[in-house]
Amino acid sequence: MSKIKLIPTSGSIGVEIHNVDLSKELSESTFSEIRETFIDHGLIFFRDQDLSPEDHLRFAKLWGEININRFFARVEGYEQIAEVRKEQDQEMNIGGSWHTDHSYDQIPAMGSILLAKKTPKVGGDTLFANMYKAYETLSEGMKVTLERMKACHSSQHVFGTEAGYAEASSNRIGNPELATQNAVHPVIITHPESKRKALYVNPEFTVNFEGWTNEESKPLLDFLSKHSTRMENTTRFHWQPGSIAFWDNRCTWHYALNDYPGEGRLMHRITVEGSALS
Repeated sequence: MSKIKLIPTSGSIGVEIHNVDLSKELSESTFSEIRETFIDHGLIFFRDQDLSPEDHLRFAKLWGEININRFFARVEGYEQIAEVRKEQDQEMNIGGSWHTDHSYDQIPAMGSILLAKKTPKVGGDTLFANMYKAYETLSEGMKVTLERMKACHSSQHVFGTEAGYAEASSNRIGNPELATQNAVHPVIITHPESKRKALYVNPEFTVNFEGWTNEESKPLLDFLSKHSTRMENTTRFHWQPGSIAFWDNRCTWHYALNDYPGEGRLMHRITVEGSALS
């Protein structure tokens, strides 16, 4: 019998998985239980994991191919591990708005596995929101309307040469010339594994609805953002060194809080490739 213990982090989203040591190879039954929990909940957490980069990569590769991030600085010697860093003297953090990773790609990343290496004494939590619940709590009329629509996503206004993000991030973000991605995805997707419907737009990378101008799109996008991030639809994760969050980009949003002035924060992130959405 598995020793895994599951503890929900809220009534809407997130489960902490205890009694698992990811520095060791997982048995088939243990990984199967972790995978089932991930698919069911879209967001899992682990605590007190003392992982080397090799351990981190071994766990990530159980889930699929690794996406090499075009913009983030990389951990020295490990091009498949992105570094998410904020130094004590830096004001801007990375990921400080509601978003889902890589929605600007034609085939968005499946998920990201974020490992805390250094955390502030207070603050630096991450918020997560459930896009299954965001869809399910819409009115029937709004569901019917959105299911006929597609939305345009882009990296250019965030990571591109005109955005200035690379300069503002003090070399933590780079390669603005590579921010050429634009993608069109259904506004409502069917998750390829859970088969549940989820809202698939986000405030950071969704720029407009297909066939609509940005100005026409903004009121509806603003409504969907406010609707999706209601308190009862979210959870908040407090980091400590050795904590891991693994989120499913197809059914969650996240937001890294920037509330720790004068302190540093260092995370290692591995992103797993996904599949086309429909």
